[in-house]
Parts: sequence; structure tokens; C-alpha cells
Amino acid sequence: MARLLTEFGMGSSLRRQDYTEAAVRAVRDALWHNSINLAELFGREKGEMQILVEVGVQEPSEVDAARVAEIFPYGEVEVVLHKGGLDVPRGDGGKPTVIANVAISVALDLEGAA
Repeated sequence: MARLLTEFGMGSSLRRQDYTEAAVRAVRDALWHNSINLAELFGREKGEMQILVEVGVQEPSEVDAARVAEIFPYGEVEVVLHKGGLDVPRGDGGKPTVIANVAISVALDLEGAA
């Protein structure tokens, strides 16, 4: 497998302390940065792409990895959760603002590629 692309994103949940929503927004942020058709460039099908989504939030156990993975319409998606991101306390004593960071890496098996 050859890693061909890595993209980064950031998302937040301002008031609900929703770690999954922050992660989903971070993935969408990363995806909206490019429109590279890697599979076609190498004569492969989109479904052959290996997509690794690494998510960093303060409470990784609170992220629904399946919901993050379903954003991708094709490819083999793996979501790995890490402690990271940032919880920003609110001055009014409410739930903290949650910030999620993601790194999305796309790889293809280039053996015998056209």
C-alpha cells in the first residue's frame, strides 16, 4: 500500500459537548479542502481506497466511530480514536466547547497499476 494523500481538519461542538459531532465536522472540514480523484488517477476503483481516519478528542470513548466512517461513500474506512483535541471551558459554567482534530490518509495498492 502506498499512502498518496493526507489531509487535516478541525471541528467543534460549541455547546452540547458532542464529541462525535465535533469529529464529523472535522472530517467534513478535511474533505472540503480537496477534490483529488486518486483512484481514477491510478486506474483503480474508488472502493479500493484504504482510508485511515485518525480522530483526536479529549474523550475518545465518546466518539461513535461508525458514524464518522459513514461519511465516506466508498473505500475501506478505518477510524482510530486518540486522546487529543481540546475541551475549552466556558466562563458561564456550561459544558465545554469540544474541538476535534482529524488526519485522513488515503492509500492504494499500486502493484500492477496501469
